[in-house]
Amino acid sequence: MLNDALIRLRRMNELSPAFRLLLAASFLIPLAGFMVMPFMSFFLHNRMKMDLEVVGLVIAVASFVQMSGGVVGGYVADRFGLKRTMVLALVIRTVSFLMFVVSMTVPALSIPALLLSAAGVALYLPANKAYVVRDCAPERRPLFLSLNNAALNSGMALGPLVSGLFILRAPMAVFAVASGIFAAVTFLHLRALPADAEIPRTATRQERGGAMKQLLIPPVITAVLGFYAYMFFQNYLSLYVVAHYSSTVFSLLLLVNGLLVVALQPVLAKWINGLGFSAAVAFSFGSFACGLLLIGRDGILAIVSGVVLISLGEVVLFLKNELEALRYSPDKPGAVFGNQRLATGIGAFASAWAGGWFYQRAVDSPDGDSRFWVYCAVQTAIGGLIALAVSFFSRKDTVPPAKETVGSDGGDEATSALASKDAGRD
Repeated sequence: MLNDALIRLRRMNELSPAFRLLLAASFLIPLAGFMVMPFMSFFLHNRMKMDLEVVGLVIAVASFVQMSGGVVGGYVADRFGLKRTMVLALVIRTVSFLMFVVSMTVPALSIPALLLSAAGVALYLPANKAYVVRDCAPERRPLFLSLNNAALNSGMALGPLVSGLFILRAPMAVFAVASGIFAAVTFLHLRALPADAEIPRTATRQERGGAMKQLLIPPVITAVLGFYAYMFFQNYLSLYVVAHYSSTVFSLLLLVNGLLVVALQPVLAKWINGLGFSAAVAFSFGSFACGLLLIGRDGILAIVSGVVLISLGEVVLFLKNELEALRYSPDKPGAVFGNQRLATGIGAFASAWAGGWFYQRAVDSPDGDSRFWVYCAVQTAIGGLIALAVSFFSRKDTVPPAKETVGSDGGDEATSALASKDAGRD
């Protein structure tokens, strides 16, 4: 399995410069974003003196815009082109992070900056992922999606580590550096990606209606439930760990999470692709529930163990979910990723909002904030049972296999086609 993965990774040299630029951007963008975003609950609560329930609502709205807005992002990409959409998204995020800089003297700007940044993410990610798979044979998709996810998670892991030592002492400097990274990536997109070679057509009403029908398929429902569970970890770990340990410990925990995803997902991509959907759901939700329980236990070792379990669930569930969703509409990856983003946005919104409410109740309980993680684990277990029931009764095995669009054997032909494609098609 490892040798097979290494052989596939070596084929990265066959990819076009434009495609490799997008992979580099998939690292730099979350690097800059996660220098700031994981600490937002801390800043809103401590700097702006917001109640925890209000913090939860603000984060919930931002999460909903960032993820569910992917439906709009997919439509914009189809209508105006992949490059134009990505450049627009990066301009928006650059402006939002400059607003974060100003928010150090005008704290109220942090909320519109957070929402604007979320809108930029919503525009960028569907176009990026559609580029990854648009000319790739189905059997090649696990590797390319996992590489894209690895780049994203590398940036997510290193961002808090880079900023963790400085963000509480010199937040303006951290925000300024992040703004500079976004500006540089925007410039690279403008200069290094070829101009759009054609005017993309607008999707027909029938095609849009067909995409909307995909909202009730099992991987979409599982995405809602999976992100509801996972975002407890992403949104509230900083509040818990910084209060009990330090921002440096929190940064290291996110580093562990990111490195595990980066190291394991490309290697396990082929195995995950062959894993049954129900088995992937059971494994992932079980890992989430056990990991959340461990975070609430005393001691760093328990927290690290919890982060490891959550990371393993993340490695399996989110890649499997994307691959399963692509089976339903293999020729419309933009619509697929847009619907997946909508589902994750619903789950993230519900998680952030409910999380603030549950965290406040936990703080007021005799056990303190450690009880919050028990609440999260119980909800995760229930969500896993619902996801299993949906996958069991959906008769997903009747879904036809994805049509091969490039290369009948899915081997070097697929890679060659992807490498030689004209990036101007977007």
